Amino acid sequence: MFHALQFCRACFDERQTCVNELMQAVQAPKTDHPQLAPGDNVKVHVRIVEGNRERIQVFQGIVIRLRKGGNEANFTVRRVASHGVGVERTFLLNSPRIEKIEVSRSAKVRRAQLYYLRDRRGKAARLKERRR
Repeated sequence: MFHALQFCRACFDERQTCVNELMQAVQAPKTDHPQLAPGDNVKVHVRIVEGNRERIQVFQGIVIRLRKGGNEANFTVRRVASHGVGVERTFLLNSPRIEKIEVSRSAKVRRAQLYYLRDRRGKAARLKERRR
């Protein structure tokens, strides 16, 4: 005799494996980004959508914060714009909007978050370069 519970369990197992495969594909981190660290000078190429046009904008600055967390990993980049105004922007590391990340130079820092750079101006905001 055919049991309804066995049929449901078989369907459930099939669906569960499909869902698990889909979740792994979605949560798989992009591996084409370089290893980032606080103090790195980076150029982040971001896709910007304006109306029906799409362009790439480059945001260049210093990584002041790096938060790990699998799919929600993010990093904050700070740069000084015109008239000495500091601009910080947070990017999701695995975002499809990030085209590429280039590390131009690395700095020797002893902190995980470089929030003290917000209060520094000019030469006081310099970081010592780390030799590769």
